[in-house]
Amino acid sequence: MQGKRLSASRALVRDVQLLGRLLCNAIEATNGKDVRAIVEQVRTISVTDRRKASSRLHDKLIPFCAEMTLPTLKRVIRAFSQFSQLVNIAEDCHQARMQRLNIVDEASAPGTISGSLSVLAAAGVNSEGMRALISKSIISPVFTAHPTEVRRKSVIDIEQELSRCLSRLDQVGLTDSEVISYQQDLERATTTLWQTNSLRGQSLRVVDEILNGLSYYDSTIFRALPEAYEMLERHLQASPWGFGQEALPPFLRMGSWIGGDRDGNPYVNGETLREALRLQSERIFSFYLGELHSLGAELSLDDRHVNVSRELRRLATDSPDRSEQRRHEPYRLAISGMYARLAATAHKFGCTELVRKPVAAAPCYVNPSEFSRDLATISKSLTGNGAATIASGRLRKLQRAIDVFGFHLVSLDLRQNSEVHQRVVHELFENVRPGTTYESLSDAERMTLLTEELRSSQLLITPLKAYSAETTSELSVLRQAAEAHKRYGGGSIPNYIISKAGSPSDILEVMVLLREVGLYRPDEPETASVNIIPLFETISDLRNSRDVMETTLAVDGYRAYVKALGNRQEIMLGYSDSNKDGGYLTSGWELYKAETAFILLFEKEGIRLSLFHGRGGSVGRGGGPSYEAITALPPGAVAGSIRVTEQGEVIAAKYSNPDLGRRNLELLIAATLEASLLPSDAQEPEPGYLDAMEELSELAFNSYRCLVYKTDGFERFFWEATIIGEIAKLNIGSRPASRSSSGRIEDLRAIPWVFGWSQSRIMLPGWFGFGSAIKQWLSTHPDGLTTLQAMYRHWPFFRTLIANMEMVLAKTNLAIATRYVDLVADCPSHETIFARIKDEWDDTIGALLSITEQTSLLENNPALKQSIYHRFPCLDPLNYMQVDLLRRHRAGQRDHDTEEALHLTINGIAAALRNSG
Repeated sequence: MQGKRLSASRALVRDVQLLGRLLCNAIEATNGKDVRAIVEQVRTISVTDRRKASSRLHDKLIPFCAEMTLPTLKRVIRAFSQFSQLVNIAEDCHQARMQRLNIVDEASAPGTISGSLSVLAAAGVNSEGMRALISKSIISPVFTAHPTEVRRKSVIDIEQELSRCLSRLDQVGLTDSEVISYQQDLERATTTLWQTNSLRGQSLRVVDEILNGLSYYDSTIFRALPEAYEMLERHLQASPWGFGQEALPPFLRMGSWIGGDRDGNPYVNGETLREALRLQSERIFSFYLGELHSLGAELSLDDRHVNVSRELRRLATDSPDRSEQRRHEPYRLAISGMYARLAATAHKFGCTELVRKPVAAAPCYVNPSEFSRDLATISKSLTGNGAATIASGRLRKLQRAIDVFGFHLVSLDLRQNSEVHQRVVHELFENVRPGTTYESLSDAERMTLLTEELRSSQLLITPLKAYSAETTSELSVLRQAAEAHKRYGGGSIPNYIISKAGSPSDILEVMVLLREVGLYRPDEPETASVNIIPLFETISDLRNSRDVMETTLAVDGYRAYVKALGNRQEIMLGYSDSNKDGGYLTSGWELYKAETAFILLFEKEGIRLSLFHGRGGSVGRGGGPSYEAITALPPGAVAGSIRVTEQGEVIAAKYSNPDLGRRNLELLIAATLEASLLPSDAQEPEPGYLDAMEELSELAFNSYRCLVYKTDGFERFFWEATIIGEIAKLNIGSRPASRSSSGRIEDLRAIPWVFGWSQSRIMLPGWFGFGSAIKQWLSTHPDGLTTLQAMYRHWPFFRTLIANMEMVLAKTNLAIATRYVDLVADCPSHETIFARIKDEWDDTIGALLSITEQTSLLENNPALKQSIYHRFPCLDPLNYMQVDLLRRHRAGQRDHDTEEALHLTINGIAAALRNSG
């Protein structure tokens, strides 16, 4: 095993060196030997500086870069940016290699389905418990579009091709000519990458974000998702729980916000929602038609050699295919007829371009179930006539796909801010009952009005009135959602998320709006078809969230609504805004407490709780390894149901190739099984741990709030010591950076807040407040360190909190940060602010090392340590070049080349950090 591990490690180094060499060759072929020599010289300076830990890179690099022309400097920046991305590709392929080579014992490895089933069997989980859980499980990664994915779609496509090329070289038994051929493919892809523009020429549109998200289905999800199901089915069949050959229910599904998330994005409207649904449907029909064509090519079975079922014979007879050549090939005839029906269905749903035309016109499939029944007919005939192995191949995967994807591909969530709902509902009331003054009412008065309104099916909307642009847009989105339910089914838009939910009226307002478009009828409560999901984000909202839900559930109309939707309530938790509001430690603790409170409330109410975790890429936004995050949740927080956002560059990191995609889906399944079925007493923390966390959280909260919201000059410090102002100009997303035009931190979105700190290598949202909290707490608890060390060893929540923070601290570089701070215009407070940040950093490092009993960061995480070793010699120069360009830009040098070079550094630093936003 150790030999395998060392061999695999050497393979990673080999791949990194190979890709680096190919990139340098492409640079030389395109731009000449001089540019290559400059790139290699800068890298040598950086590597030497890091190895000597001299922190003199800035003094050596800036004079060197000052001698370059701006076109040359841009090429150097692009080189280091692309090398960082190539390291990412090499590491992703290495993960897949480790899995293929079984470097870790799968039977006992955490995060594998086999390992999890072994743990559950050892814990005494019985067959009934396992079956009951799987029958009601919901596991869904939800893709969201946010301005942290800074690469163009064209660049993403090239990088996926690079990943495929590199994986081919890992195949066993390649001939010399095959190796040469695959290396040439890799060289061609690397050259294409270098010669492709890294920056977008215009702002990203919502439709571009939709297409970017859908690209991962073709490259990864259509293959990875069925494989994840098959893996679980295979292990369950071999388990002691007596699972047979039956297919598992479609508990693992993909979700999306792209095209339905309107919170702060004025470019998402009814038209973009309709286009998102059409593009999704087009993508799944294209996949089905391709798979059906390939299946027909495989099933050349001749009825002169094999029997077929009566039902299959009927399908063949009903087919419009009259080819004499296929007269004795009933499976092909049946599939040809199914293809014609599916093509007609695709056309009905707006898919106008088919790669292959059907043999003749045919009636549409009314719904996915009809198509599924025809596939089942083929499967039963094959299985009943000696070809079960054939049925278990491509056909089984296609059957699984139709169960999961239907005709809509992915469940699209709607999201809007509660403040918008208030304004819209206010306008609707004023138009029919002038003087209602809804917005000026107390929440109790609003609840009375809304509860009364929801007893009636009489609409507030009237064609006799004109509405504001905002209200018109909101109603347009909801009408499109109602149309989608008729066209694609309720699974197309099953959820409505309320951002900044803080009161019961926020929830009832959405019920009223759904009623207005026919998605809910009070006189027929069983017609409820959209889950209303409050999103609790700020610290105060999290603290009040349990009471908000208890009050809402006491409303008879809402209780009937929940019952109609299976007596299940989903609640979303906001990691990003709670962190920006209260800091890393307090955010994590308040989320944990809110989850615990919900578990007790919903158990008392007899309603099934489902939690949706709004996690971002960075630790400051809830990022970190998914398996550890899920298994660290409070006992009872999962219960078979979990949804989690996948945002920005994290989507590429997890789903850039099928092996990675399957592995990440496997992690979600394994973590959900363990968190749901392991005995709760094994997960319960000691009461003393809870008390310690409460005290530490309060201390950290005060420290964080004092710096961020109560220190004079801090806003200016943030805007000038980070690249946040310049980020707003980079075409990295369709959504504005702030909810308003003010410079207040309260109005800034959490994503650019974290992104700005990441670019300057301060990473403040991922650690600030922890060190001072520990220091103050230990001063009043003489034996406290022993308690903290025990918490780290025995409490998964605390251990995960520390591990994620350690990752952020390892990527922080205050020597580099100092150069950004030098950009702040002279003011009395900026040196004091940065001194406080450095003191907190020192306290945090010391506290973490004491708690984990390490002598340096990442002693227990050699994989991340190696990753940093590979990528940071290319990251550090980008930071220093960015600082120099920022200084020029802010001094008035705002020509196209300077701004483009600056934007290239933003791309490169984000790529090198991977989880920057």
